[in-house]
Amino acid sequence: MRYFLDTEYNGFGGQLLSIALAPEHGDQEFYATFPLPDDLHPWVVRHVVPYLQTVPPSMHQQMSFLDAGAELARYLAHDAQPVIVADWPDDIAYFCSLLTPSPGEIVPVGSIAFLMMRTPGFSTAANSSVPHNALHDARALRDFALEEDTFAK
Repeated sequence: MRYFLDTEYNGFGGQLLSIALAPEHGDQEFYATFPLPDDLHPWVVRHVVPYLQTVPPSMHQQMSFLDAGAELARYLAHDAQPVIVADWPDDIAYFCSLLTPSPGEIVPVGSIAFLMMRTPGFSTAANSSVPHNALHDARALRDFALEEDTFAK
């Protein structure tokens, strides 16, 4: 199954602030936030931080990077061939960084495929019900991809 990925982070190359996966089918989504760094980028303070918790309380989990990797492994464990779809390369890089908790180690995941989907003219934030919230943006990417039948082309 395909899982649509979005992340929010503290400016270009900055610390990961949140991550979300919206599955192609069903409603079992993944969302996690991380402790905020002291040196937040001003744009992030205005456009991301106020929306980090705009998800149902049962879904909002603040965790460590180490715990998030383990939770991602548990979340994907039921799927023998997950495909992680993103529209920005940094999203994939941040996702992968959670899978490697320390040098030479990887969380217990099987094979994972990644698809970096170009979306010219489409903005997840502009089409999201809560712009710059990773879960809402992941849902917007999923809806766009499925509506456009992107995978059939």
